[in-house]
Amino acid sequence: MIDLTRQALVITGFVVAMMLVIEYLNVLTSGAWQRQLTQRRWGQYVLAAVLGVVPGCLGAFAVVAMYSHGILTLGAVATAMIATSGDESFVMLAMIPRTALATAGIVFLLGIGAGVLVDLVVARRGVGPAARCEGLEVHLEDQCECFPRGRILAQWKQCSPTRGVLMVVLGLFGGAVGAGQLGPGDWDWLRVTLVVVSLVAFLIVATVPEHFLESHLWEHVVRVHAPRIFLWTLGAFIAIHFLGETVAPDAGFGQGKWLLLLAACVVGLVPESGPHLVFVTLYAQGSIPFSILLASSIVQDGHGMLPMLAHSRKDFIAVKAINFSVGILCGALALSLGY
Repeated sequence: MIDLTRQALVITGFVVAMMLVIEYLNVLTSGAWQRQLTQRRWGQYVLAAVLGVVPGCLGAFAVVAMYSHGILTLGAVATAMIATSGDESFVMLAMIPRTALATAGIVFLLGIGAGVLVDLVVARRGVGPAARCEGLEVHLEDQCECFPRGRILAQWKQCSPTRGVLMVVLGLFGGAVGAGQLGPGDWDWLRVTLVVVSLVAFLIVATVPEHFLESHLWEHVVRVHAPRIFLWTLGAFIAIHFLGETVAPDAGFGQGKWLLLLAACVVGLVPESGPHLVFVTLYAQGSIPFSILLASSIVQDGHGMLPMLAHSRKDFIAVKAINFSVGILCGALALSLGY
């Protein structure tokens, strides 16, 4: 239970810190970067695919954070989740490096194509905008600024409880990650990224004026998003943990390739980094064809979709259904062609 709580804290801490940074950038640029990104759809898909294909789950978390603020489309989220293979990417690079690179290239292109198609279908059917957070906004008042020159020291001398609490929490989070108490035990790129993002968020909280702190960070990100992200993530981890103790990873796997293909796609629906390793290992041993590994890589997204549970269960199911459809179709095509 302690390990599950730590994992939930790492995910929550990173997503919340990313949201703080997104809020800051939006106000700092008066919303210009958000407008540019939302107006250039191809840029969204490429950005989402790049963030998704990077090994690990942080890129996927960043995509969900941007989607929850209405910056990216549902198609862009599907792009990222098809492109990502979560933490299993590291194992694939270690065990089957050439195949891992080839798979990354394939899911990168498939993700972009699927994302474009998803947004076209959504627009054609006249579906309304997805559930989005309404908190990402720029106030027209002079008080809505990011860096009040000449007043930062005074803000520190009259530190509000809100600023104090946020700085302590972010400081403890960054310190715990840096000390190895949360997140990776070694100083890899994942640990460095977590520390850097938490440090940036700490500096933002330490310098922004009270209006920005209260209206944009505390009322919106901390009070609305943080509790839901943590509770849903922890709940998902607990459910997956107990399910893993009662169901064997290879339960129901038959000898037929088509049954294995279906099993790979079904297992890929689990929002967890781990089950996919069964198929990575089987492929590395030469026991299954590439088509099954590819389908598993498309459907599964590690922990990437867990924060979406806190934002919208409907969107979570929709993206998972898209991933499953793309995965089983591409896997079936590759299998029928002999791959």
